[in-house]
Amino acid sequence: MLKHISIRNFALIERVEVDFSSGFSVITGETGHGKSVFLGAISVLLGQRSDAKSVREGADRCVIEGCFDISDFAMQGWFEENDLDYDNECIVRREVAATGRSRAFVNDTPVSVAQLKELGARLVDIHSQHQNLLLGDRDFQLRVLDVLAGNKALLDGYRERYDCYRSLNAELKRLKEVLESSRRDEEWLRFQLEELEAAKLVDGEVEALEQEIGELSHAEEIQSALYGACTGIDGEGCSLLQTLRESANALSRISSHYSAAAELSARIENCYIELKDCCGEMEQRAGRVQYSPERLEYVERRLAMIYDLQKKHRVESVAALLHLSADFAERLDKIECGDDDIKALERRIDALEKELVKLAAGITETRKASAHHLQKEMVAILVNLGMPMIRFEVGFGATDGFAPYGCDVVTFLFSANSSSAPQPLSEVASGGEMARVMLALKSLVASGVGHPTLIFDEVDTGVSGVLAERMGRMMKQMGCANRQVLSITHLPQVAALGSRHYKVHKEETIKGTVTDIVELEQQERVREIAQMMSGEVLTEAAINAANLMLSQS
Repeated sequence: MLKHISIRNFALIERVEVDFSSGFSVITGETGHGKSVFLGAISVLLGQRSDAKSVREGADRCVIEGCFDISDFAMQGWFEENDLDYDNECIVRREVAATGRSRAFVNDTPVSVAQLKELGARLVDIHSQHQNLLLGDRDFQLRVLDVLAGNKALLDGYRERYDCYRSLNAELKRLKEVLESSRRDEEWLRFQLEELEAAKLVDGEVEALEQEIGELSHAEEIQSALYGACTGIDGEGCSLLQTLRESANALSRISSHYSAAAELSARIENCYIELKDCCGEMEQRAGRVQYSPERLEYVERRLAMIYDLQKKHRVESVAALLHLSADFAERLDKIECGDDDIKALERRIDALEKELVKLAAGITETRKASAHHLQKEMVAILVNLGMPMIRFEVGFGATDGFAPYGCDVVTFLFSANSSSAPQPLSEVASGGEMARVMLALKSLVASGVGHPTLIFDEVDTGVSGVLAERMGRMMKQMGCANRQVLSITHLPQVAALGSRHYKVHKEETIKGTVTDIVELEQQERVREIAQMMSGEVLTEAAINAANLMLSQS
């Protein structure tokens, strides 16, 4: 619950420090004195949108900080999920710069606005008049039933399978589209694959063929050069090999007299052996080089075919063509196996559908039991709130297929008199009736939702007298069991029921108009409630009535 709030430089608020406690507290003040500003500051603290207009004129930033006691509200899990330090007291701070940029902190750790908003939704439920529009929202009506039914585990199990069901259906649609597209291309794919397979491509063969075509095109030149080199080394009348052999022998003969000659002789001998080997290899190669117009024609046609395939498929290598061939084969294989894959996926979807039908039926059962309880409780509460002929029912319909939260369409039906058949609540209820219906719903779901703090912003608008007192007592009752309820009200009957009473007022200072909020002492409460009853002129009768109200509360 909210223990303390500090507001600096927010709109008309220069500086406010307020302590709160558990139970039922009321906030009063004349129209236009800043109750909405105070509520706006709380909303910004809890993650609602902020901008530069939030900052008081002349200030460089506004800072709103709240201290919450969360010791009894099982929030450790949320803090762990968001990697935040947990303590029984939670300090939330929001800073908005005059430029409009904002920062948020939880226990002095920076958090995103999304995280702040999620935490804020767990800490405080703010109910304002416009929230009565939710009564026409069927999702809201469904959530009310689910809170009362306590079927979260069932819903979580259903939602997990529903998400899987949607994912599988999306995959099925994709597979069918791919298969349909592939089948349109099947003949083309098969032709391309057959053409590539018929080519019997070998990685690296282009380089080998290009080398071979160079040899075939210059066969005579190559053969002549090889034979010429051999003749130059070991030709008739001029043999380099014979000269080397004689030189080596001459050096060998003097080696016993001249030691260096032995090494020189060995080196010349090595040159002789190497040259002789080269000469033999050149003779062999010259013999193998043959000009073959048939082979040259084949190599040229083979290269031209490979080049044409590369150009056709816009690739630059045989390796890329081989990869493309494998891809075509894989796509054709998927076409052949596509029906089997689709049938297997359809079997999984059918099994999930059966599970969802069973789970949805269980959820519907819990909701109908909850609806029966809700109808009885709502009638009892609304009769006490001045609707003696009230008829409140929960109508059930079915969705077209599975929905994220089951297969139910829920409609709250309402009639303020016994002679009219119940109709959808949002279509027939007046503003005052909607306010009372919403308050009744809030009182029923408060324990199920588990919000530490509930704030009612003029929820009692449109009622007065004994009904106002009954609505006040209902809010007071909601403030029991370690819950905090704050009511912003214009009604003295409600104001008198608060355990603590705060007043929002506006005053002119040398710095301009400022809004402040203070807690009232007993005599100040008497005057405030009397003022609410008598208007501008404070009468003795109003003071006596205020004292009586406070004593009876």
